[in-house]
Amino acid sequence: MEINWLEWLGYLSSVIVAVSLLMSSIIKLRWYNLVGSILFAIYGYMIHAIPVALINSIIVFINLYYLYKIYTEKEYFKLIEINEESNYIKSFFDFYKKDIEKYFPDFKFTITGMTISLYILRNMVPAGVFIASVYDKESLLINLDFVMPEYRDFKIGKFIFEDNEGYFTDKGYKKIFCYASNHEQNAYLKKMGFEEVEHGDGALMARAIGIRS
Repeated sequence: MEINWLEWLGYLSSVIVAVSLLMSSIIKLRWYNLVGSILFAIYGYMIHAIPVALINSIIVFINLYYLYKIYTEKEYFKLIEINEESNYIKSFFDFYKKDIEKYFPDFKFTITGMTISLYILRNMVPAGVFIASVYDKESLLINLDFVMPEYRDFKIGKFIFEDNEGYFTDKGYKKIFCYASNHEQNAYLKKMGFEEVEHGDGALMARAIGIRS
C-alpha cells in the first residue's frame, strides 16, 4: 500500500519530537522540539485534525518563548580556582568519567601539578571544569574543558575564551592549545576561535589570546 507524503510528514514530525526528548542540552531540546511541533502543526492542519494542529501551535510558541529567554536572559558567570583537596572535584570526575573520556580520552583524573584548575559557575551553580598545563613559556595546553551536558550552549566557552582573556594574559600566556579528539569537539573549538595547526601527534588546535585585529 502506497504511503502518501502527509503520512510521511506525520512520521517525520513524530521522530523529531521523540529525538528532542533524548537531548541532554536544553537548547538542543528546544530547537528540535520547535521543528517537530511546527511540522506536527502543519500536519494537523493538512489532515483537518484541529486539536492536533492547535496544541502543536501552542507548543511552537512555548518553545519560541523559552528560546528567546535562553538567548536574551542575562546570566551570571564566575571562575573559581579548584582546591586540590576538594572532595567535590573528585566526585565530579567520578560522575562524569565516561563523558569526559569521550572528549579527553588521555585526561588523568587529577589536578595535581596543573597550572590552571578552575570551576566555571553559571548562576552560582558549578557548570563545568577547565584545567590546563604549560605547553611552552607563553602557551597553555588544555587538559580538560568540560561542561555539563545541560549547559552546552557555547555561553561558557565564550565566557572563558572571550570574556576572560585577561585571566590568561595576566599570567603571561598568549596562546592556548587543545587536541580535538572527535568531530564534535573540533566544531566547538573552531566556534571558539581555535584553528588547526601543523602537528604530527593528533588534531592540534590553537587560539591566540589578547590579540585584537
